Formats: sequence, C-alpha cells, structure tokens
Amino acid sequence: MEDTTDNGYSRPTARSRQLRRDATPAERQLWQHIRARQLREVRFNRQFPVGPFICDFVSREHRLVIELDGGQHASATDYDRRRTRFLNEQGYTVIRFWNSDVLDNIEGVLARIADILADMPSPSPSRRREGSLWGPARSRGRAI
Repeated sequence: MEDTTDNGYSRPTARSRQLRRDATPAERQLWQHIRARQLREVRFNRQFPVGPFICDFVSREHRLVIELDGGQHASATDYDRRRTRFLNEQGYTVIRFWNSDVLDNIEGVLARIADILADMPSPSPSRRREGSLWGPARSRGRAI
C-alpha cells in the first residue's frame, strides 16, 4: 500500500495525484475550461480531498463540488447519496454531470455551473484581513 500522507497529515495526496494523472477524457475537458479562474474568476482544485472523499472539482471559496459520473455511478447510488450527504453537512453544494454531457455539451455544462455560481452568495471576507466587526478599526497594525 502506498503512503497517502503528506508531511505527517493524514490526507490522500498520493491518491489525488494518481487520479489527476489518470483523469478521464471528460475530466480533462472540463478542467481545460475551469482551470486558472477561467469560469467567473472562480478558483477550482481538481481531485481535492474533503474528509474521506476525493472530489473531482472543488471551489473551496464557494463551497461547490462538481462531480463527473460515468457508467459505474448508475450502480453506486447509495454510495453517491452518502457522499453527497457528508459533503452537504460540511457546507458544500454538490452538482453532478454525466461524462457524456461534458463530452457532448460542454457549453451547456459550463453555463449550468456559471448559473449556480451566480446564485451563490459572495464569500465572506476574511476576518483576519478585514478585521473584526466588534473590535477597533486598524490601520497599518495600529488602532485608529
């Protein structure tokens, strides 16, 4: 069994790397359209671990998971339901597309993702960067 830890943390990084290297044609095609903030300037990670699951594509900022399903998922509905329930409990919205949809209708898939992102609330600014709502205002590290 290969080591799946990274710097002592229990994360499936080796498995994530393998899945990125062995991506399906649908995953490769979608990645070409959403990588490097090409879709609504949103950053996505691919084959990203969330809890015990490795998700195909994740926007951590928007808490959005995109899953691409091939024929094997038709028989794995209980697993997919448990996985989706877990991700929802972690605050993620999960959307699924069939591989054939990505390969045959990439523009429709991208439009659907863009619509979902447009309907999501803006991420909250970082309290560390913006400061606390209840503390004194700060300028260059000093109270003003």
